[in-house]
Amino acid sequence: MDAEALLEVLIASEPAARKRDKTNRTAIQAPVENLLPLMKRLRQDERLAFDLLLDHTAIDWLAEGRFELVYNLYSTIHGHSLMVFTSVPRDNPLAPTVSEIWPTAHWQEREVFDLFGVLYDDHPDLRRLFLDDDWKGNPLRKDYQDDSMLARPQ
Repeated sequence: MDAEALLEVLIASEPAARKRDKTNRTAIQAPVENLLPLMKRLRQDERLAFDLLLDHTAIDWLAEGRFELVYNLYSTIHGHSLMVFTSVPRDNPLAPTVSEIWPTAHWQEREVFDLFGVLYDDHPDLRRLFLDDDWKGNPLRKDYQDDSMLARPQ
């Protein structure tokens, strides 16, 4: 299935999703409230069969007051890939966990939680991954400040 056919199937199965422009990969944008059913469909639909979550990360859009969550999926059966984007507000960064769909998300969501502060609803073990439990803040947030940080040159 080529990229255009893949997008047609995706948009038909999830009307709230839309094609993501300005990317050189096949990508869709979906509201966070539609994320979990969409991801289940992407994994279970035999035409799609996205059986591998390659990676998951976040982008801090400080000026817009939101985090953008990015999921890179791949189908080892069909050989196609997809990027899924969704946004959560910075003041209440909550998204559903996809760790029951792709077990590797267990670790990837913990990393995003630790470094950005995004919470994952129903995650089985959401705790810091890299930083000490008593660490204050989330170092990959653009407004993060720490006493040991070097000052940005003027």
